[in-house]
Amino acid sequence: MATTVVMIHGAFCASWAFDEYRSLFEAHGVRVIAPTLRHHETAPGTRASRELGVTSVLDYAADVEAIVRELKEPPVLIGHSMGGLIAQIVAARVPVEALALIAPSAPWGILPTSPWEIASAQGLYFAGQFWNKPLRPEAWIAESHALDRLPPGQREAVFARFVPESGLATFEIMHWAMDARRASYVDVDKINCPVLCVAGEFDRVNPPKTVASIAKRHREKGHFLQVDGASHWLIGEPGWEKTARYVREWLANVTVAA
Repeated sequence: MATTVVMIHGAFCASWAFDEYRSLFEAHGVRVIAPTLRHHETAPGTRASRELGVTSVLDYAADVEAIVRELKEPPVLIGHSMGGLIAQIVAARVPVEALALIAPSAPWGILPTSPWEIASAQGLYFAGQFWNKPLRPEAWIAESHALDRLPPGQREAVFARFVPESGLATFEIMHWAMDARRASYVDVDKINCPVLCVAGEFDRVNPPKTVASIAKRHREKGHFLQVDGASHWLIGEPGWEKTARYVREWLANVTVAA
């Protein structure tokens, strides 16, 4: 596969979210770049910067795009959750060798496929005008819907590393129909590489049917994998090694330098 892989973390996280994946790929001689998205360097439990609240998903994509443009050859992009959406936005702007989207957030125009997706989007309004302020991570949401396959203790330890997220970026992803800028829009016709979309069987954040819709939008370039027994934290919950090995082997099979 490509000699460089860029791993893009999801909402409320930082580069540490890909520690396990990074170790596996580096053990096979792959150079890994795992940036922390802007304003996510905040120490857990501290007050978020005001700028975070009005940071767009397009700002995150611009930062990752700048990293990709500095590389000598097109890399592979691996994105988790929101990072999976960012990876698609970047791939529509600059050449990449392949995309591996792990429990990816859906781009503009893909309808939710579960009542929980609809309810969670509407629930954001309990935070008031959430689209212009930082959103604090909520333990009960993360531990019951994203980290639910982690054993007790580890679940709390992972959540303790979570940081605030942009209200604007959250609005752009979860309320895309109301976003006049269509920030989360992805022009799939400009993505000219294989795209793997992976979903956990019990993921309520980005459920299998929604992720399958993302793969379908990429037409013949899209490939879908459902991981039975898994949830949203595919990058670190029990069984992550098997999924990561599948991703690495798939990438090796579809990229030029396999």
